[in-house]
Amino acid sequence: MTDISFAGRVAIVTGAGGGLGRTYALDIARRGGAVVVNDLGGSVEGPGAGRSMADAVVEEITAAGGRAVASYDSVASRAGAQAIVDTALETFGRVDAVINNAGNMRVKAFEEYSEEDFDAILRVHLGGSFNVTQAAWAHFKARGYGRVVFTSSSTGMYGSELYACYAAAKAGITGLMNVLSLEGAPHGITCNAVMPNAISRMTDMVSAELAERMGETAMAEAAERMAVIGDAMSPAFNTGLAVYLASEACTSTHAVYSACVGRIARVFIGATEGWHGALDAPASAEDIATHFEQICDLSGGVHIPQGPGDEFQIVLARPQPAVKPAK
Repeated sequence: MTDISFAGRVAIVTGAGGGLGRTYALDIARRGGAVVVNDLGGSVEGPGAGRSMADAVVEEITAAGGRAVASYDSVASRAGAQAIVDTALETFGRVDAVINNAGNMRVKAFEEYSEEDFDAILRVHLGGSFNVTQAAWAHFKARGYGRVVFTSSSTGMYGSELYACYAAAKAGITGLMNVLSLEGAPHGITCNAVMPNAISRMTDMVSAELAERMGETAMAEAAERMAVIGDAMSPAFNTGLAVYLASEACTSTHAVYSACVGRIARVFIGATEGWHGALDAPASAEDIATHFEQICDLSGGVHIPQGPGDEFQIVLARPQPAVKPAK
């Protein structure tokens, strides 16, 4: 087994004042990396700010002999994101990796979400990931090296009630990762996304909200399921995946990985063999209805296109329906 080292590397971890981000920052520092510990210090819902959370993690790292600096800037603005990257450059002279982990949460039924709720969630999750990555991108390209880890979610990939805004943001992050992995490849930049599962102050807030909506019986059943897995929902069970993807040892790009109670797996979007209609006339709704079972059939294999052009080539590589001669 090869040791994963961050010696000589500098990583930015957003939302690193607690939970997942804290474990990422501590582990990278333990492996010799310098870390920008970014955390606005606000509430789970988003409002507020403070320095104590980021400062506490920096103190942990430096007390153990590591190198770290705190950043209290907001990822939700271009200026804040640039300030985070500038902190890395001014303090350590470089930036090699970004782990986009900062987030906020609001849990409501779809019809209850306000415009402010929607904007607040997208600005931090999707906007923050865009802003910080873009601020570091030119430095990655100039050095011919970079590692970007995005934080998606099973909620965004699979769906979950009461999370419409959060899911929209997380699914958008996956799309952002897909594009940047292609743009970054010629420049030595890898981009991947993680789907972590962990108990944190964010999930504590969610649990309280869900308890009111689900009722005692459903919550008791959920508690029984959680009891079986012991500590496997702690942030530490997600750390190794994110840290590996942010390391020089990682060559993966353009991929999503799930960490779920000790299991690490790749998650992908694919297409069935499907049904190919005629090339000289578009399929009607009746044609779709007739062939719908074939369109949805998973038994014939699944393709994982790496982009729109790739899907085009996959379809064209199959035997094509005959074109009726023009009359």
